Amino acid sequence: SQVLRLERNRRTGVVFPLQKLARYLAPGVDTTRFGLFQPGLAALQSAEALFRSGRHHAIDYVSSAVRMDHVPPPALPEVCFIGRSNVGKSSLIRALFSLSPEVEVRVSKTPGHTKKMNFFKVGKYFTLVDMPGYGYRAPRDFVEMVEAYLQERHNLKRTFLLVDGVVGLQKTDHIAVEMLEEFGLPYVMVLTKIDRASRGLLLKNVLEIQEFVKAKTQGCFPQLFLVSSLEFSGVHLLRCFVAHVTGNLPTVKAG
Repeated sequence: SQVLRLERNRRTGVVFPLQKLARYLAPGVDTTRFGLFQPGLAALQSAEALFRSGRHHAIDYVSSAVRMDHVPPPALPEVCFIGRSNVGKSSLIRALFSLSPEVEVRVSKTPGHTKKMNFFKVGKYFTLVDMPGYGYRAPRDFVEMVEAYLQERHNLKRTFLLVDGVVGLQKTDHIAVEMLEEFGLPYVMVLTKIDRASRGLLLKNVLEIQEFVKAKTQGCFPQLFLVSSLEFSGVHLLRCFVAHVTGNLPTVKAG
């Protein structure tokens, strides 16, 4: 709520980091994909309320699973977060739930800390799933676990594919994209750790990934989401998009 009261320029930098970055592009560069999902203050505040627990709105860790016969029943709309080990996935989920500090999201400095699918229930509205990281130190049964989940979880509304904003798309990320494309699932790319990248490097990675999404993907939402779990930039917008794709903010226009 403090961020939403900031004067417009400062607020844009925190809430819409991609739009802030667009100011430094050369004239003539197409920026239509930078602002496809651009909610107003009312939508941002509604989404923030969803991520704040209360007496009649509990946000809880539900359970963990390594096989599909152990996952909770698919009663609510669901989103899942996947990405390379050490991409900052658990840190981002903790930032999303920062308004509800009682929700325990374990964050480790050791890559590959998440070995199971961890389910978090957001009231009666949706479920958020923290998936194991792929690549370095991935669980031995990662492929079987994740492929089975993606193919069988019929209440899955959107997959959030996290990419390191400093190093850009890696070989393992391309494999994850191929898997999501093969399964015909709608997904979104989220660039993490943007506070660690220089403006020039971040712009380079954004433009390269955006071009890749435009040329090589069918199921990826055309707008990238930029986040810093440390500085909190982009977190409000991502909350709003999660609320939207799970059907809890129907008035916001987006694909």
